[in-house]
Amino acid sequence: MEQQPTTARAALKWGAISGIGSMIFSTLIYVTGQVTNPGLAWLGIIIPILAMVMAMKEFRTQNGGFMSYGQGLGIGTLLSGIGGFLAGVYNYIYNEFVDPTLRQQILDKTREDLENRGMDDAQIDAAIEMSAKFSTPGITFALGIFMAILMGFIISLIVSAIMKKDKPFDFE
Repeated sequence: MEQQPTTARAALKWGAISGIGSMIFSTLIYVTGQVTNPGLAWLGIIIPILAMVMAMKEFRTQNGGFMSYGQGLGIGTLLSGIGGFLAGVYNYIYNEFVDPTLRQQILDKTREDLENRGMDDAQIDAAIEMSAKFSTPGITFALGIFMAILMGFIISLIVSAIMKKDKPFDFE
């Protein structure tokens, strides 16, 4: 008896792959000293998008060539949550135990950027103080998971619309 494919199975598999891919990408960013490069950070979004496409394609193939919009949306959102959780755990461990100076490097880069914008010292200090409050490891971890799910949901809206293929109605 053949098992019916489930959206959760596809999301778990490809969410783990996405999380591991994000860990590898993060490691490359960290060891090359490019952690303050915003362009490379945005490049990292390609990993979950590719995983999402592959998960939906795999599910659709296993489901007789069909996938509803809702199934695709569920796959993409769950996949993003799993990948975001794994990447968040990795980043937490890396930032707390492997390179605890990373947070300060980011704050220093933020200070430099604000100085280049012409802000005075009082404004910069206030902005840095606020940024430091919201960049604690726990908040960064929770916010990272939330943002992964939110961005994953938004991207899933688009990818699901492209990848869906509804079963035709049988009027017999």
